[in-house]
Amino acid sequence: MFARGVEHRSVPRMTASTPHQPASLTRRTALTGLAAGAGALAVGSTARTAAAAPTAPSAAPNPTPGAMQLFADPGFNFAGLLALGAAGMRASEVGEVLTAVNAINAAGLSEQTYTDTFRSWGDRLSAPPAVGRDGRGTPSQTRRFRSLRAAQYYGQALFYVLGTDQPGDEEAVYEEGRRAWDTFARLCTPAAITARVPWRRTRLPLWFFRPDGPAERRPTVILTNGSDGQNVDMWTYGVSAALDRGWNALVYDGPGQGQLLFVEEIPFTTRWETVVAPIVDWLLRRKDVDGRRIALTGLSMGGNLAPRAAAFEHRLAACVAMPGCLSPWLGFDEALRDIVTPDKEETNRVWNEEVVPQLTPQEAFNVKKRFEVFDRQALRQARQGKVLTDLWTPAQVAMGLDITGIVGRIKAPTLVLDYDFEQFYPGQPREMYDLLRTRRDYVKLTKATGAQLHCSPMAPQQHCDVVFDWLADVLRR
Repeated sequence: MFARGVEHRSVPRMTASTPHQPASLTRRTALTGLAAGAGALAVGSTARTAAAAPTAPSAAPNPTPGAMQLFADPGFNFAGLLALGAAGMRASEVGEVLTAVNAINAAGLSEQTYTDTFRSWGDRLSAPPAVGRDGRGTPSQTRRFRSLRAAQYYGQALFYVLGTDQPGDEEAVYEEGRRAWDTFARLCTPAAITARVPWRRTRLPLWFFRPDGPAERRPTVILTNGSDGQNVDMWTYGVSAALDRGWNALVYDGPGQGQLLFVEEIPFTTRWETVVAPIVDWLLRRKDVDGRRIALTGLSMGGNLAPRAAAFEHRLAACVAMPGCLSPWLGFDEALRDIVTPDKEETNRVWNEEVVPQLTPQEAFNVKKRFEVFDRQALRQARQGKVLTDLWTPAQVAMGLDITGIVGRIKAPTLVLDYDFEQFYPGQPREMYDLLRTRRDYVKLTKATGAQLHCSPMAPQQHCDVVFDWLADVLRR
């Protein structure tokens, strides 16, 4: 289904891109939203910390000091830390990630070298290892976790492919990672159940994971990704932990994600409850799902999508926002937001005449990546190596995701996570917690235990301990 004659490379191509320079927070970078992204590591509000965590010392100027700094640029460093942290869930290998990091730094850090290096690791692990003289007989367990790691590395490459000299490879790189993920899911014991549930004029692909053992009604967690995560991230931040506890876990692609974005070119919807409702319907028809104990989690921007769905879908028994995000639009810098006015023509004139001509290649990449999820035209232009010409239209979608006036409708118990140095939505988790009118809890993961930064990239095991211990308490019979 996904094979389209993509060239597989045994060594990375490292051409057509200058070494990446860490972005400074100038007005121009502010206009691209960089000031609100990984380049601006703001400290969030204070809160109670995860259970048993020692008191954090005063904030250090560098949130990832010493060995935590894989790359000089904080955006690339964040991506590398996500790959490294996934090793605790067998979704990467420390030696493989650090070898890739060394190769990228030696070649000169850029979107090109990052994409090519991690894509080559995906290619390597997707190929079966030689076993014996004839290369046959690879144990399924070996192939299973090689495929999971391959999905991780393809996901790393996918994030930066729009900044390379072949931005049109985006769909192909997604398909490579999807094949690796599907192989992993098929080789699980028991194999993940796959299905496609109707949504508007398409169908949502889903993967239903069950623990091994006799069929019985079990708690089930629906795992919602964010604006640029891949299915492998849902394994790291939920599926593995759910299975360890004897629960079911469901992973899915919604609009603006996975297959719907990279293949079908369907951007985000502002009505995520319409996405979750048919998934709940599908679960309730299964005899191995306890319909009274279905929980919904949302990672990264999913911390906006999941609460939005829970405000209208009242069959859910619990909701977790990781972190709480009231408005993804506020993740863009104020200078960029000020460009967008009710006047579409004037907004786009300022954008195309005053901003776009000044963008560096790295800033242009950031714009392409951040807006491709909100608009089909922006996606297509990005794949042609162009910066979007219509800023106004995708901005309306991003603004339409604001759930400030909606979270008070949530009836299910809700956990809101926050992080030291939350760099994308600082302050928003606490604001969401304050707006909730149901049973609510707020936990801040800290640098004292290495769990700082958006989604605790270096500490997914701690992250899952907090989330699933809370869910176990809420979903107790």
